[in-house]
Amino acid sequence: MSGTVGGAIGTGSTTTLTDATIRNIIKGEKASSNDPSVNVEKGDVVTVEDEDQTIPILYHDQQFPIDPDEELETQQFTVRAVVVGCLLGGVIAASNVYLGLKTGWTFGASLFGSIFGYAILKPLSKALPKHFGGGYFGPKENVCCQSAATAAGSLGLLFTSGFPAAYQLGLLGASPQADFGRLITFTFCCAFYGMAFAIPLRKFYILKQKLVFPSAVAAAHTIRSLHVGKNAEANAKKKTNALIIAFCAAITLRCVSEYAPGILWDWHWSWTLYSLGWKWVIAVESWNWIWEWTPAFIGVGMLTGLNASWSFLGGSALAWGIIGPALVTTGKAFGEAVSAQYPGYMNYNSMILADPVNAPSPRYWLVWPGTMLLLCGSFAEVGANYRTLWFSLVQMLQPLVRRFRSIEVDEKDLIYDPAPAHEQVPWWQWTGLIVLSAFFSCLVLALQYGQSVGVTILSIVFAFIFSFIGCESSGRTNITPVTSIGNASQLVIGGVTRGKYPTKDAQMLNLAGGMLALGASEQSADMLGDLKTTHLLRASPRVQFYAQLCGAIVSIFMSVGMYVLFSAAYPCINDLSVTGLCSFPAPDVGAWRAIAVAVTSPTLPIPPSSGYTSIAFGILAVLITVVKYRFVPVDKHVWVPNMNAIGIAFILNTTTYPTAMAFGSTIAFFWRRNYPMAFGMYCYAVAAGFIAGEGLGGIVGAVLQVAKVSGNYYGTAVGCPAMEYCG
Repeated sequence: MSGTVGGAIGTGSTTTLTDATIRNIIKGEKASSNDPSVNVEKGDVVTVEDEDQTIPILYHDQQFPIDPDEELETQQFTVRAVVVGCLLGGVIAASNVYLGLKTGWTFGASLFGSIFGYAILKPLSKALPKHFGGGYFGPKENVCCQSAATAAGSLGLLFTSGFPAAYQLGLLGASPQADFGRLITFTFCCAFYGMAFAIPLRKFYILKQKLVFPSAVAAAHTIRSLHVGKNAEANAKKKTNALIIAFCAAITLRCVSEYAPGILWDWHWSWTLYSLGWKWVIAVESWNWIWEWTPAFIGVGMLTGLNASWSFLGGSALAWGIIGPALVTTGKAFGEAVSAQYPGYMNYNSMILADPVNAPSPRYWLVWPGTMLLLCGSFAEVGANYRTLWFSLVQMLQPLVRRFRSIEVDEKDLIYDPAPAHEQVPWWQWTGLIVLSAFFSCLVLALQYGQSVGVTILSIVFAFIFSFIGCESSGRTNITPVTSIGNASQLVIGGVTRGKYPTKDAQMLNLAGGMLALGASEQSADMLGDLKTTHLLRASPRVQFYAQLCGAIVSIFMSVGMYVLFSAAYPCINDLSVTGLCSFPAPDVGAWRAIAVAVTSPTLPIPPSSGYTSIAFGILAVLITVVKYRFVPVDKHVWVPNMNAIGIAFILNTTTYPTAMAFGSTIAFFWRRNYPMAFGMYCYAVAAGFIAGEGLGGIVGAVLQVAKVSGNYYGTAVGCPAMEYCG
């Protein structure tokens, strides 16, 4: 899944202060002794006094105050910012392909691009002549650099979901190397819809709903701290050093642990107890309750907040600790024995099933309720705010609509936009991008993939609709469930095209439509995140639109290139006939392949008990959302379970990442409460370094694998189940 991660907090909350402090500030009360002692009205700037400096702690829903000493930025969109941003984003694009194939998740480049962009461009701006890249480098240009990096680091999930599934089903050529041109053109089809869709959604999600977009807020605070204040340069050096140290530590751990994964990476504690004679505890290992020292997901937890991460862990406990075992006990789902040598050691994650209706695996059974939770929860959020969404779209299209008819809009439904008109993206640019992308998509999919124009247009329509889910989830949890969005699009397209195409053609159409929705949702969430940072720092939305266009081109070639590299190093990614443990399990691929097969089968292969449970969970998600908006005060939304995070936990076939995220968010909570100054200075930088470092460590691992000197060849299996290498 795309995205970086942040707190699942409701409208009017914050990611910078403790929850208690926020409630006190909203009420105009004194904060607790652990937080800044302030008494202000909502909307004021809150500050923490220190012996050396005053650090402002700001709300996520209001623009930062103008610094009277700040130099005027005459140019926000510059060649140097775009080039450096694209290079940094290319690094994240490479790491995202690794992380996606390894875990099914990817991460944004906003924090990485913000800090490293500053570290590169600030010295150059002083050292070089003005005509050769020198001159003032300010926070708004820093946002441009970050936006280019964000777009350049996206699109990796296309190659960790739909494309491997297509190769496993034999729908494409012999190898990704042979299909390089086709992969490039299809990625072009997916690269630009999302950023165009995000422009009309900006007013609804950022200016009206004031969603948090935690990583975007973190990036905004980071950029401001790098440029503003009497100690800005010293603070910038501290943040950069913290990021570099965290980055180096993460990449070192990832690379070294390849040679002893059972000791340095995964702690299979239940297997150890089983080996010591506690035979019953093998069930814990079978359900994959292990501890993993993953810097990336610990860093993600540091950004998320307690609500999202503990909802995620709670969903895992419900799915893989209660429902899954209950399904096996009652005979509703079945596992496979891993080895007769170890009685009770089972695999419950298979997606290759002879009879998925009557003999599903727990993972297959849980995919459907999880997807329903995501769909119903996200659309319930949109439905609860339908009036505002409608009028935000009307406002964006007013110049066009007024040519044909007059529209009366109540003053209360209008949304004030603080960006000057000349800095907003004109309607003809984002609508024109959609039209051009649609034309190119119809052409490519018809000529290279045999897809009809009607099905392509239908896929684009659903890509727009499902973009709402991605934006809603990213804004509240900083997790963009793009894989589930793609799967939902597969279901719809499968229903529309059922019985109209030969099986292989129908499966390819199904996967292509799902990937269009995935790409659009991922890009929409990324674009809105950058627009959130832009709003807080009073930068130009139009500049970010242009920067993302440039970054997307880099992402196309970098993502395809990395997929080709990993496919060559690890053939098991695309070929199910390769035996042995695969270092890249690509967890999302199984779901994509199963759904493509399911919706092209004569009957709908959903177990009845799973279908009924899905309906019940969907109703529950809607009810919880309604109660949240109608009866729960805004400042108490943080206590409402996050249905998106719970849905993701049902679909994800591992508990290691929710556990690591909960661990990271808990560390951040106590760090923020007890040492708020150090938290504000270092937390975001450390988290960004952890995420990027592990990703690049995976790239190094792929190179070692191609060179046949990786842990697969020279590593130890000590600490791994059954003494089989588990790296």
